[in-house]
Amino acid sequence: MRKQLMAAVIFPFAIGHAGMTLAQSSTSAFQSNASEAQRKANASQATSELFYMIQQLQGEVRRLQGETEEQRHLIKRLQDQGRDRYIDLDQRILDLSEKVSAQPQAVESAGGEAGAKAKGAAEMREYRQPEAEERKAYQAIQDLIHSQKKYDEAISRIYEFIDKYPEGDLTVNAYYWLGEVYLVKPQLEQARQAFSIVATRYADHRKAPDAVYKLGITLDRLDKKTEARRQMEQVVNDYPKSEAARLARKFLGSDQG
Repeated sequence: MRKQLMAAVIFPFAIGHAGMTLAQSSTSAFQSNASEAQRKANASQATSELFYMIQQLQGEVRRLQGETEEQRHLIKRLQDQGRDRYIDLDQRILDLSEKVSAQPQAVESAGGEAGAKAKGAAEMREYRQPEAEERKAYQAIQDLIHSQKKYDEAISRIYEFIDKYPEGDLTVNAYYWLGEVYLVKPQLEQARQAFSIVATRYADHRKAPDAVYKLGITLDRLDKKTEARRQMEQVVNDYPKSEAARLARKFLGSDQG
């Protein structure tokens, strides 16, 4: 009887203890699983954020690459346009120079009264006077040449000016300064062409003496000494009272010495 009573007491106690142990074990396992799940969730979030940042950076790199490529294409297109403009207008200047040179030299060959009348008619020629917008464009070119020393841009602007304002008083000046800029660069053949236009087609313009003198300087630099000397003599003969004539006499004197 006593043994049965002890068994009745001990058995429930043992079951209770086992239940507590099982419960504690289950709680620990649950907590462990929850912590692992949390760590995985945090790691997954960090990975997602890192992936998002990488995507953003890759997108920014692609955008910058696209802008760089666009700028490269734009620069190349502008360079090609500028080169084509120079080639086209240089050829036009050369063609004009050749046409002027090919004209019959009636005035030069004729003597006496006929030559005097032709020269007098040339001196009476009036050039179209510029409007305010034309003067402004010309002054902008002068600023590019003298103040900013941006010769390539000045050349491009001069070509545009000549196209837009043909046969005007400042147009002749523009041809002259085209020669000056080419002489500075130096692109001597282009300078020769520009000065030749002023010297031949616009021989009655105030810039003609300077153009003939600078044409002589250009020819001298091209090692065409005989032609250079001929141009200097022309300045002295045709424009004897000009500053260009004084410089030409100095050139001829040094050439002789």
